[in-house]
Amino acid sequence: MSIDVNNESGAEVDEQAILDISRYALARMRIHPLSELSVIVVDADAMEQLHIQWMDLPGPTDVMSFPMDELRPPVKDDEEPPQGLLGDIVLCPEVAEQQGKDAPTEHTMDEELQLLTVHGLLHLLGYDHEEPDEKAEMFGLQAAIVDGWRAEKGMTGPSPAPTVS
Repeated sequence: MSIDVNNESGAEVDEQAILDISRYALARMRIHPLSELSVIVVDADAMEQLHIQWMDLPGPTDVMSFPMDELRPPVKDDEEPPQGLLGDIVLCPEVAEQQGKDAPTEHTMDEELQLLTVHGLLHLLGYDHEEPDEKAEMFGLQAAIVDGWRAEKGMTGPSPAPTVS
């Protein structure tokens, strides 16, 4: 799995954790091991520009996903996953930090960035949360991946509750 994490934000973020949770999530979703993913960490100004350009919405947001080859997880256990470029996940630590503080179970910026990485990855894989049933599926899968990764790493305590809507 080729995963690039590029921190252009100037903020201190746990890039290794972003890399690790990305790798864990891609393996859990059975994405081809030769597929490629890019994670870019940007400041609030850069995220706001992307948010306006691509979503026509003001202000910075927490995470944006830009799919490339529209890869999907295999449906059947014996199905071979396709190889390709997953795309880009763009994260904003300034927004993540505030969301972590405002969450029902307060957590760190890095914990929020880990959650947002999985959220962005699921968007790259075609998951969405516009409809209630889609939201339940995506957020359930997101929680299972984050909880599984945290358990594998020996992290204790509750996982961050979803703060993206």
